[in-house]
Amino acid sequence: MEDENKEALVVRSKVKSYIKEKSDGMKCSEKVIDILSDRVRELCDAAIENAKRDKRKTVQEKDF
Repeated sequence: MEDENKEALVVRSKVKSYIKEKSDGMKCSEKVIDILSDRVRELCDAAIENAKRDKRKTVQEKDF
C-alpha cells in the first residue's frame, strides 16, 4: 500500500505547464505528480547507494 502522505518532489505547476505546452493543450492528472515523485525517489536512492559505494558523502551527477 502506498503512503498517500508522501511529499511531492516535483513542482506541480511546472510539470503541468510543461505537459500542456508540449502536448498542445493536454492536461495532467494529479497521479502523474505522485508517480514522478516516486520515480525521483527511486533515482535518488540509487544515486545515494552509488555514492556510498564510492565512499563519498556527496551525491554527484555521475551517481545517476
